[in-house]
Amino acid sequence: MGKGLRDAFAAAREVFQEVDEALGEKLSRLIFEGPEAELTLTANAQPALMAVSLAAMRALRREFGVPVSRAAFVAGHSLGEYSALAAAGALTVSNAARLLRIRGNAMQEAIPVGAGAMAALIGKVDVAAAEEIAAAGQAAGVVVVANDNNVGNVVISGSKAGIDAALAYAKEKGVRAIALNVSAPFHSPLMQPAAEAMAEALAKAEITPLAVPLVANVTARPVSEPATIRRLLAEQVTGRVRWRESVEWMAGEGGAARFVEIGAGKQLSGMVKRSAPGAEALALNEPADLEAFAKSMS
Repeated sequence: MGKGLRDAFAAAREVFQEVDEALGEKLSRLIFEGPEAELTLTANAQPALMAVSLAAMRALRREFGVPVSRAAFVAGHSLGEYSALAAAGALTVSNAARLLRIRGNAMQEAIPVGAGAMAALIGKVDVAAAEEIAAAGQAAGVVVVANDNNVGNVVISGSKAGIDAALAYAKEKGVRAIALNVSAPFHSPLMQPAAEAMAEALAKAEITPLAVPLVANVTARPVSEPATIRRLLAEQVTGRVRWRESVEWMAGEGGAARFVEIGAGKQLSGMVKRSAPGAEALALNEPADLEAFAKSMS
């Protein structure tokens, strides 16, 4: 992950070095070489994904002359919101890395391993159907809609007993459900200790004015004020990721016709295509992707 960017661009290498120095360890070696089991630990995965996104973003600006100010908005899914804020200049790469390390550790420590669970509801299911399934599991424990990714992809989160009961109800209703291999019930009330830890960390973090507004996970609307961003980032730990609504707002009222996913993978581009089928969605992962995109912007 990110190796092509590191090899091709000095600007990308700078970002990986800044993240290593901020964390006091060689996270970059883990990003490029693994082992995967260690990289996917929440405390490592969160700053690692941010590092790859920001390496691509800095290379795009430095090597190809395409700054984030060319965009109308930035947005990020869950931890990606920190990447989006760093891309927009609200957070330094170092501060984003430190905050995400705190966030990852706090989320992991909020609840004992195995006590929580998450599941994806796939197919002919919208957020209303997901809320019905979540409600059916609440007699057994905590269950909420955690990620409204797009119609046909909604994630529920909560206690193991609650999720098991919700999945049993989903099966009765003929809804396809897949238990997710996660270490904690993210974006649920069970993450409240992590939300408190992040509120404390964010209160001390410097957040500067954004080059372009952030469309926030919690509100699915643009925000620019640092004080509001601090509050929403803390709320986001337990709150729903309103990604479908965010994309629909950007493509509709926001007037966005082109969505560019920067970093590792193409998951968000797929979600965009389902929520805003009239818009263009592309992912920039490798040096050739950046070059082609820059040419399209000239």
